Amino acid sequence: MDERETAIAAADETCPRCGSRREPDQEYCLECGLRLPPVTGRVAGLRRSWIRRFGWYPGDWVWLSLLTLVVAAAGAAVAIALTQGSKSAGTIFTASAPVAVTEPTALPPTTAPTTVDTSTLPTAPEPTTSTPAKAPPGPTNGRYAWPANRNGWTIVLVSYPKTTGRPAALATADKAAHSGLTQVGLLDSSRYASLQPGYYVVFTGIYAAKSDADAAVATARQAGFGGAYSRQIAR
Repeated sequence: MDERETAIAAADETCPRCGSRREPDQEYCLECGLRLPPVTGRVAGLRRSWIRRFGWYPGDWVWLSLLTLVVAAAGAAVAIALTQGSKSAGTIFTASAPVAVTEPTALPPTTAPTTVDTSTLPTAPEPTTSTPAKAPPGPTNGRYAWPANRNGWTIVLVSYPKTTGRPAALATADKAAHSGLTQVGLLDSSRYASLQPGYYVVFTGIYAAKSDADAAVATARQAGFGGAYSRQIAR
């Protein structure tokens, strides 16, 4: 529950794009220019309730999508009702006045077309087609692998002991990928000198500099991971 309250505080007090601090009445981020979501009113209250219940939040767009879905469902129900009503009313046929028919004029006989012997014509070569090579599949979000022989920075979401924590780590990675975070995967901390050995580390993002990772921490916290922090990954 503390992590969800932290996520709510991060959503109310920071920019969802760059993580900069904001004031309650501030409409635009002073760092990146993003139009900030409101922290007062019905939408803000629904956002906090969503995070408290599910631990993550897809964005304010979800309420407009739900409203559109309800309107579409209502329209479909009205259309079906009108269709059923028109069928039950029956169909009325109206006789039309007779139409005079004019006998067609006979056409003169035509001359049979001249046939051409095509047995001596050259045969066009069959077209050749080549099947393009399929591109190798990219890494699956939630099972993203850290590139071999690469050092950098990332955002640590949660760490689990290796003795019993792999199922929980995989479930957390799936949850993070479903919440909209990218490049989500697991690290075996024993393979990296910069990490404490003996843990499965759920991470998101691969960054060249610490400042880039720090700027993305707020996004991870707003997704429901209030304890997220940046960490160097080095072998």
